[in-house]
Order: sequence, then structure tokens, then C-alpha cells
Amino acid sequence: MALTLLDAALLVMVLIWGSNFSVVKVALRDFPEVPFNAMRLLVGSIVFMGALWWNRDTKSQEAPLTRTDWWQLLFLGLVGTFLYQLCFVGGVRRTSVANGSLIVGISPIMIALLSAWAGHERIKPVRWVGVCLALGGLYLIVGHGAELSSQTLYGDALMMSGVLCWAVYSVASQPILKRHSALTVIGLTFTLGAVIYGVAMIPVLVTVDWSSISPQSWGLMLASALLALNLSYFIWYTGLKKLGGSRTSIYSYLTPVVAMAVAAIWLSEPVSANQVAGAGVVFAGLLITRFGS
Repeated sequence: MALTLLDAALLVMVLIWGSNFSVVKVALRDFPEVPFNAMRLLVGSIVFMGALWWNRDTKSQEAPLTRTDWWQLLFLGLVGTFLYQLCFVGGVRRTSVANGSLIVGISPIMIALLSAWAGHERIKPVRWVGVCLALGGLYLIVGHGAELSSQTLYGDALMMSGVLCWAVYSVASQPILKRHSALTVIGLTFTLGAVIYGVAMIPVLVTVDWSSISPQSWGLMLASALLALNLSYFIWYTGLKKLGGSRTSIYSYLTPVVAMAVAAIWLSEPVSANQVAGAGVVFAGLLITRFGS
């Protein structure tokens, strides 16, 4: 099976998400966590709703949304936007890039297990070989550098909770993706989740000193919203719709590779020989899982 345009798009998504760890860490130096997240979600919602309006003629050709569809969209927005983003940004702030990327790298395993349990996909044995190989490479990359201390324990717990939310979100969205376009599903679920976040965080948002936030951090917030949320979420959902959960999520194994490389360059975190070797093992596991027959 040849490399497709969708494969290339998923690799771009990985580059963005891997870089986003460092982007968020730098921005949070003077951009408080809750308003940072709120602004990202606001920007993301505006862009997604604008895209839905722009494509309204195409959307009119889809089947109308039923009451059941709206309840499903609300659930997906609660889990995949509100809870996931709450856990992700909180986790990135409180743990290291090594810890965070290792935990996020487990998401393909959780998605594959949930997808198989839900009966959405039958995972072939050769692909499980690729999954295990990539997980081993992931340990080589960040396992030796991961910090396990009381200072990062809370952040690690938040990241793990976020991975669980992301797995549920990815698997639970597959039935509705069979009836509606990726843009419709992601646009509406994202906006619903953003509204929930904004309403829940009003007591915090009204106390923020917005003038203390630097222009650089505003720019990083905007880049994180447009690239890590809008563009990458759309690519992710397109992958789920066309490839399924297990074959799309395997690309997440490359996220720690990018995360460690960007952190080394931007945040001066060291890169070891184990991490370089692990990157090659991860890539081999990705190829087996993506193209294994």
C-alpha cells in the first residue's frame, strides 16, 4: 500500500502536536492556564463554525441531525473538548515533556483496545506486533528520561486522564462519522465543548489580569489554536473516518519523537542515544501497523 495524501497529512498533524508540548509550556510562563485554554477554544470554535458556514451548501446535502445525534455530539464535546483540553493543558503545565509525551504515546493502545471491544474494528495480529514494537520504541525514547516524583505526579495523572478521554472520544465518534462529515462532527463537538468550558470557568476568567500576558504568549496561543486544534483535529477526524481508530491512532507514537526533538532545540532538554534508537523502532512499528496485511 502506497503512502497517501492522508498519511502525509497525519504526519503533519504529528509534527504539530509534538511541537505543541513546548508551545504550551512556553506560553504558560505568563499566560494563566484557564484563560489560555479558554482563548484557544474560543479561537478554535470561531474557525470551525466559520468553516461550517462556508461549506453550508455541502452540509445541506447531508442527512439532518437527529435528537440522538445532538446528544452524541454533546457527549463527544464534553469528553473530547472540555475534559480532554482541561486535562491536557493542566498536565503539560505540571509535568515534563518526557512524562507527558510518554503518556500521550499510550493512546493508540487504548484506542485499539476500546475500538476492538466496541466491535468497530478487528485488529489483525500483525498490527498488534507493530503496536507492541512501537510501544517498545516509545520506552527507549522517553522511558529512561521520564521523571517519577511527587512534583509531576499530579500532572501525570491529568495526562493519563486526558488520554482516556481522547480514546473514548475517538472510538465513540466513529458511528456518527458514518452518517455525517468529519467537518460537521468536529465543528459541532468542538464548539459544544468550548461553550461548556467557557461557562464552567467564568469565575476564574473574570479575575484574570489580561494586561500581564505578553504578545509572544498571545501569538503562541493563536498558533496552538489554529494548528494544534483546528487543522490537526480536522486531520484526525478525517483519518478516523477513512482509516479507522487503530490505524489512525498509531501515528500518535511519533508524537513523543517530535516532542523530544522540539524540546531539545527550544527548551534545551538533552537527547540520548536511546531516544534516537527508539525513534527508529517507533517508525518501524508505525509502518507495520499502518501497512500490515
